[in-house]
Order: sequence, then C-alpha cells, then structure tokens
Amino acid sequence: MTYPNGSRWRAGLVVGVSALLAACTTSLHPQAGMVAPGARYVAMGSSFAAGPGVTSSADQPATRCARSTDNYAHLLARKLGLQLDDVSCSGATTAHILGPWDALPPQIDALTRDTGLVTITIGGNDVGYIGGLGSASCRSFAAPPSGTPGGRCPAPPQVLEADWAKLDTALRSIAAEVHRRAPMARLIFVDYVAVLPPVETCASVPLSRAEADTGRATARRLAVLTARVAAETGSEVLKASDLSSAHTACSAEPWVNGFPLPGGPSFVPYHPNARGMAAIAEALGRQIQSRTT
Repeated sequence: MTYPNGSRWRAGLVVGVSALLAACTTSLHPQAGMVAPGARYVAMGSSFAAGPGVTSSADQPATRCARSTDNYAHLLARKLGLQLDDVSCSGATTAHILGPWDALPPQIDALTRDTGLVTITIGGNDVGYIGGLGSASCRSFAAPPSGTPGGRCPAPPQVLEADWAKLDTALRSIAAEVHRRAPMARLIFVDYVAVLPPVETCASVPLSRAEADTGRATARRLAVLTARVAAETGSEVLKASDLSSAHTACSAEPWVNGFPLPGGPSFVPYHPNARGMAAIAEALGRQIQSRTT
C-alpha cells in the first residue's frame, strides 16, 4: 500500500501520536495543579510536619501525635482557605503512612478522590536522622539532661544500607498510592528543615565533629533521595533543607530548635520552631499559587 505525500503523512502521524500521548498523560491527573479555595488538603508525615512544641495542640484532648495548630499545614490551610485533614504524627515512619500504627489507621486512608492537595514530610525516622542527633547530644553530657525519658540517653540508631533501600521503595509506594487514591491532587514532598550548619557546631548543638558530620551526611542523603523520588513519580518537592540553610540551630534566626542545655528552658530538640513552620507555609503557598494563577 502507498500513501500520497508520504513525508506530510509521516509528519502528521508524529504530531497525532504526540498529541495522543500528551492527552493520555494529562488524563492521569486531569486537574493536577488547580488548588482553589475550599479544596480538600491532606497533610501527612512525622514530627517535622506535626510540629510538636509549636504553640497549642490541634487535637483536643492532646494526643501522642502532637499536632500543632501552627504547623505548616494549618498555616497553609488558613492562608489559602483549604479544608485540612492533618493526619501527621510525631514519631511516624513511612510504614505508618501506608499501614496502621497501633490504634492509628494508615495516614494514607485520609485520602479521597476529591483531595486537591497532599503534603508529606517523612523518612527521617526510617534512617535515624533526628534520633541519632538527639542520642549523641544527650551522651555529650556527664549525666542525662533533666527531663530525659527514663533518665537515660537513648541508644544510637543502627542504620544499614538496607534501610535506605527500603526508604526509597517506601517513598515510591507512597507516591504511587497517593496518585491512585487522589488522582486530582498535587503531591508535594516537603523535605527536612536544616538542623546543622555546613561546617561548624555551636553550644546549641553539643556534638563532636564526627557526630555532626554523620548528621549532615544523613540530612543530605535524605534530601537527595526525597527530591529524586518526587521527580521520578510525577510529584513535587519543596526543598525546605535549602530554604533553611541560613537558619540552622546555630544561626542568629534559627528555624529549628537546638538541644536543651542543662538548667535552660525545655523544648523539643532538633525540630522546627514557629518561625520555621511559618517559613515553610509561606514557601508552599508561593509554590502552589505559581501553578494555579
């Protein structure tokens, strides 16, 4: 069989196939990017999302999840007029996004097909990030600081390469499940606010050089992994780690707490403070609105 104007026909075929592929891709997430006032917003994650110690509790009575009324999800929802379902929980791992945690249902069960926005901060507990910093800081004192649970410093986490591989797989599973359950939603992974300065430490960060270097390496690897998974799963990332690089626990205007010193005030160590949560909410608002206007 022959076709007239063969070169034109082939060009038309290429254009037609390209248009078909584009239409198929669009149909996977037909309205992704449109986050209008009143849209349903689900926030998932660990304590860096929940905001323990940041103003008042969002749960009455307060629960072990320690969700704050001024964590980045609540601030963002108020700013954009969104209907928030905050299921983040302090101490959560990726396993608690996808599966139950004692009496708590899987966080991902909060999703519905009409969900318009999903944010997730998760992964640090899977690889002992903040737990490792806290354990090392506690052990830097002659005696455990007042208020240390059980009066003993926690053992340092033992993290293997297999744990990083499991985290990679889990993050991809989470993204796939979000897109399946909430096909209209924008999924934004929010990575971890920077805790440690690039080189030095300070009184607020009682760590040896080796301990600080280990913490920095974990933070970098976690940020790189989160960004890569987001890019490869059709999701987005807000790089809070980059945004906060000048606002570590050793800076003049920290977005994250340091470690409570003996005799000093008590607070949740190595976690975002109110200033950090507000900064993340502002950055999320800009990112969302840049795609909806």
